[in-house]
Amino acid sequence: MGANNSSKTLVFDANEEVNFNHFEILRAIGKGSFGKVCVVQKNDTKKMYAMKYMNKQKCVERNEVRNVFKELQIMQGLEHPFLVNLWYSFQDEEDMFMVVDLLLGGDLRYHLQQNIRFTEASVKLFICELALALDYLQSNHIIHRDIKPDNILLDEQGHVHVTDFNIATFVSKGTKITTVAGTKPYMAPEMFYPRGQICYSFSVDWWSLGVTTYELLRGRRPFHIHSSTAATDIVHVFHTATVTFPPAWSEDIISLLHKLMDRNPEERFSCLADVQDFPYLSEVNWDAVLQKRLLPEFTPMKGRLNCDPTFELEEMILESKPLHKKKKRLAKRIKDTGKSRSALNGNLQTHLDSVEREFIVFNREKSRQDLNENQENLTVVQTKEEDEDGKNNNLQQL
Repeated sequence: MGANNSSKTLVFDANEEVNFNHFEILRAIGKGSFGKVCVVQKNDTKKMYAMKYMNKQKCVERNEVRNVFKELQIMQGLEHPFLVNLWYSFQDEEDMFMVVDLLLGGDLRYHLQQNIRFTEASVKLFICELALALDYLQSNHIIHRDIKPDNILLDEQGHVHVTDFNIATFVSKGTKITTVAGTKPYMAPEMFYPRGQICYSFSVDWWSLGVTTYELLRGRRPFHIHSSTAATDIVHVFHTATVTFPPAWSEDIISLLHKLMDRNPEERFSCLADVQDFPYLSEVNWDAVLQKRLLPEFTPMKGRLNCDPTFELEEMILESKPLHKKKKRLAKRIKDTGKSRSALNGNLQTHLDSVEREFIVFNREKSRQDLNENQENLTVVQTKEEDEDGKNNNLQQL
């Protein structure tokens, strides 16, 4: 894919906004509900990233623009060792782009599908790292609402990173959320209360962590719930089902899972302090966890992307507007601007124009640079003020 999009000889203005032309497209590695992901290399720095791109027209037609904008808003304010962090966001005529950390270890769903059975020691570290990620989100008033193996990526060393903030939401201090969102098998019981009684907060993410932990250890989920299961049937499952634990599991991990999957949200573990104070994890060096000094027991296979290879075939063969042909396609469209616009109905074009106006451009490198410059300027001002104060004090002494 990259051969048709190589830009190695181009030189870019440092003040120019980052855009599609700044990247070389290498290969497709995944797809979501309305976006696809490919590996890219930034031409000037040679750094590798994952680029998620979402077709504007499809997002408008599926009424998903608001979710994209909300995800961008949330991710621009976050940066943490156990998250997939956003670096750039930009747009062109066709697509919206999000450039994020590249994690080469694959997601946990992929490894489960490869029949990997994680040891308790591996999962224990996962729990600690994910607990720190959830605590960070909580400190920023964010509920993820979709913690599951599919949304947990591994880096090359085997550390976990939470991704996909498409249905995440802000929650003000002391308030509760009443809207339903998530993936049914991982959603907490309180999210299935009768209409008008749904009321939940951060504890739903900790329930999802419990379900995910169980699945990683056993290869299947603790409850027989599927995406197609009706809400009334799910309520019945929660009232009647008993979670079983294999005899080989330690009492410690079973006790922790009972706390994470307590059906009463008031009794459930729902913050970092709960987990840190639990005997099973009380001796963990949490600073070492945060700094990634504890080595994971499971290491993804190196030299490969740890993802389904059919993604690239679909992009190259089945995709009607493949990314690696974008430049030629847009160049042709410039010649036929009137023709392409007239092909869209007025209402759709109005929505697309709105997307173009309201899209949030982001550049983490530039934000950091601006912050550093502001801090340097502040230091200079403070030093100057201190020097002036010193001179004034000397004058008063005279």
